[in-house]
Amino acid sequence: MGRRPSKAGAIPHFRARKQKSGVVHYYYDHGGKPRREEPLGSDYGLAIKRWAEIERESAPPAAAVLTFRYVLDRYMVEVAALKAPRTLLDNQHEGAKLLEFFDDPPGPFEAIQSVNVRQYMTWRTKSGKGQIRANREKALLSHVWNYARDKGYTALPNPCAGIKGFKESGRDVYVEDDAYRAIWNKADACLRDAMDLAYLTGQRPDDVLRMTDMDVRDGALHVRQRKTGAKLRIEVAGELQGVLARIAERKRGHQVHNTRLVVSEHGRSLTVATMSRHWKAACVEAGITGLQFRDLRAKAGTDKADSAGDIRHAQRQLGHSSVVMTEHYTRKRRGEKVTPTR
Repeated sequence: MGRRPSKAGAIPHFRARKQKSGVVHYYYDHGGKPRREEPLGSDYGLAIKRWAEIERESAPPAAAVLTFRYVLDRYMVEVAALKAPRTLLDNQHEGAKLLEFFDDPPGPFEAIQSVNVRQYMTWRTKSGKGQIRANREKALLSHVWNYARDKGYTALPNPCAGIKGFKESGRDVYVEDDAYRAIWNKADACLRDAMDLAYLTGQRPDDVLRMTDMDVRDGALHVRQRKTGAKLRIEVAGELQGVLARIAERKRGHQVHNTRLVVSEHGRSLTVATMSRHWKAACVEAGITGLQFRDLRAKAGTDKADSAGDIRHAQRQLGHSSVVMTEHYTRKRRGEKVTPTR
């Protein structure tokens, strides 16, 4: 039997082991003595599906104490597992941190009170850092509690209610045109492609790197935002048309064809982390600090609203559900555009 993984945030009871053939097989760990593991196969998607089915079929013993760990595990299976991959990963890290406090030692779920939530916020930021992460973790705790009320695990009020989080100022950086051009001039070919696509489409870094040749059809670039699921059709015209033609021409020189639009000089796909390293290197070369690749999305929205004279154009491009969100996202970056008194 393989040992239990020690990495924080791992999927509960889900085990993965590489065989001598190099193929990874997955198992459901039922625990017990001796331990019993149920094979789930080598297909990760099917293994996760079967794992979720087993988790839903399980139920706590009638005489067992309902712990925070159990309720959190159920939430991860029934709620978090349906979220976007990045959100699920964030929830796993946040849940692991909550367990450090509320599962040491394990006690009844309903024993958690508002004072304990405030104690957690103090404990989480005792080093003077981590205020934003503490806010996200408190939000997850609140979601888990509401889930527990919905499932009938508790009828007690949410202990997070009335507990104030730490103040967040948010980013208010705007990428000026000269800064954009300076970074672009120091960037390599794949970063230039990514920068132009991010700015001209106004999409998130992950969505930009996931764009493929097949997404360009019927005179539009089709985007399905990974975070929200929103669908967009961005007209292939103007500078975007030129960028796509440039990308196609550059990819013709690669020995191996990759359907992704943004690829390395060897034709390989890039991750957000890799792209961030390319961005930082270009910023250092350009002598510019304080900017992140994701700030290009805010620049796109701000410039779109200013040029169109209507923030609703920026709202549609960014895929926001409301104008209020777009206003908060763009105006604080550059300031509200107004006319003089006379």
